[in-house]
Amino acid sequence: MIDKIKKLAKEYSEEFIAIRHHLHANPELSYQEFETSKFIQNKLSEFGIPYEIKATTGVVGLIKGKDPDNRVFAIRADIDALPIMEENDVPYRSTKKGIMHACGHDVHTTCLLGAAKILNELRNEWQGTIKLIFQPGEEKNPGGASYMIAEGVLEDPRPSGIIAMHVHTGMPVGKTSFRSGKVMASADELYFIIKGKGGHAASPHLCVDPILVASHLIIALQQVVSRNSNPFDPSVLSITSFQGGATTNVIPNEVKLMGTFRAMDEKWRAEAHQLIEKISREVVHSMGAGLDLHIDKGYPAVINNDELNASAKTAAEEYLGKENISETELRMGAEDFGYYAQQIPACFYRVGVMNKEKGIVSGVHTPTFNIDESAIEVGMGLMAWMGTCL
Repeated sequence: MIDKIKKLAKEYSEEFIAIRHHLHANPELSYQEFETSKFIQNKLSEFGIPYEIKATTGVVGLIKGKDPDNRVFAIRADIDALPIMEENDVPYRSTKKGIMHACGHDVHTTCLLGAAKILNELRNEWQGTIKLIFQPGEEKNPGGASYMIAEGVLEDPRPSGIIAMHVHTGMPVGKTSFRSGKVMASADELYFIIKGKGGHAASPHLCVDPILVASHLIIALQQVVSRNSNPFDPSVLSITSFQGGATTNVIPNEVKLMGTFRAMDEKWRAEAHQLIEKISREVVHSMGAGLDLHIDKGYPAVINNDELNASAKTAAEEYLGKENISETELRMGAEDFGYYAQQIPACFYRVGVMNKEKGIVSGVHTPTFNIDESAIEVGMGLMAWMGTCL
């Protein structure tokens, strides 16, 4: 079966590189992926794969192999792009000003489409049912995965497990990586409005200076992680925006702060939210100011199932060779794939796309992100192989 999948992946590689070019040139932002969704629907129809629509722009295909009730397994790809202006000088650069597939979702979607075509052609040679999940809105709270799950993507039929790939810009093309247990962090957005009393900068005694209060608050919030979290359990709190004031001689009425909190343990995550609330109110109120605080709870941590991760890693070793498989490093970035991992056994793995000799080294979420496109053949073939044996 491996040889057949490799043969088809090689045979179809140029076709799917062209598909990646189309997707890359026509990116759409989270929850606005209408043309991308239509493109996916048309391709599934072309391949003879039935599908349904979920969460407005999500597409869910179903491929039945031999004895389709024997097992059900899901493979997921995200389809949205980022609000970034592309700087690559390539024929397939983004045609949408200020929008770019800078996180590799065009690659993920292409590989799942490629795997779908291969799996469908070989459907009489593997057992069970494969559910293809093309998911919108991975880049924006509350995460398209949450909407897909709410609309029943993991039911009728319910998969026994789910996998998803992600490009790895620091790993050479042809290699993949896996990690058991904790893989990526939860991500919560923090919004503060410190309300003081503005006035002339030369008369601070008549004011309640929200810039001073906000400065004290930023320092105080650092103790949430540094003095309250378990140092062996990764956690991050970063204040990333400080907005207040417009000139040199006026103390403003208010200051706005924004930031992010990330963790890998749900119990600590909940405790940290309470600490952020408590410290913020006590610091701000002690200095005579008022506070509006909103914690926008985002994606949960991505926790790979030990057994499924081990099986997926073994499958990858069989397909690519043990020398091309490594362990994924722990990351504090976030992925809404964590929602699926809360519901069923899940495995989130990485596929190398870097090629230093070709100068393809830019990271994700940058204007110069790109891939060595031989990763398409690797990605779709490996995905198809894992779909048959996990």
